[in-house]
Amino acid sequence: ELAYAGDSSIVKELGVKYNHFFIYGGVGLGKTHLIQAIGNAVKTKYPGKVRPRYVSSEKFTSDIVWGIRNKRMEDIKQKYRNTDVLIIDDIHFIGGKERSEEEFFHTFNALYENNKQIIISSDRPPAAIPTLEERLRSRFEGGMIVDVTYPDYEMKIAIIHTKLQERRCALADDVCALIANKIQRNIREIEGIINKILFYQEVKHINP
Repeated sequence: ELAYAGDSSIVKELGVKYNHFFIYGGVGLGKTHLIQAIGNAVKTKYPGKVRPRYVSSEKFTSDIVWGIRNKRMEDIKQKYRNTDVLIIDDIHFIGGKERSEEEFFHTFNALYENNKQIIISSDRPPAAIPTLEERLRSRFEGGMIVDVTYPDYEMKIAIIHTKLQERRCALADDVCALIANKIQRNIREIEGIINKILFYQEVKHINP
């Protein structure tokens, strides 16, 4: 809820509120969905006026490698610095890659100094990324940091019903409760279990 509230505020006041915005949490909890939703909301609210760019840290690193090999680093710099909203996913993967860290550090500073919005996701908080350069860690810790925690029982039930509505299907309340109680962490597992149950319903005509 806090992450969503932050997302909504960012879209209303780009580069002003919560800049930069750092979301972290475990696997399958919706971090990528949240940060991509910001980009989609920005495109809807400011059509043709604001340039958002979403990129994974692996893609950022591969772009740096391409720029070095082809002596086109200036093009890469312009690609990432001529944007209004930079959204980078799984920043922890950049740790230990010296040239990528250095370039991201300078890109971060260039965007921040020009009041451009920066949004970052990771599977852990900045202080817990051991391979990250100290100067980058310090930058990250200076922004708005939000922890996407594991959902409670009620949230899992709501997710289950939403997934069922999307498929125009239904399951008994006790089955939904069993799924919510069994799955403690990874929300993707919920969707996988629902898919499996619905498959058995369709193929084997079993109605749990």
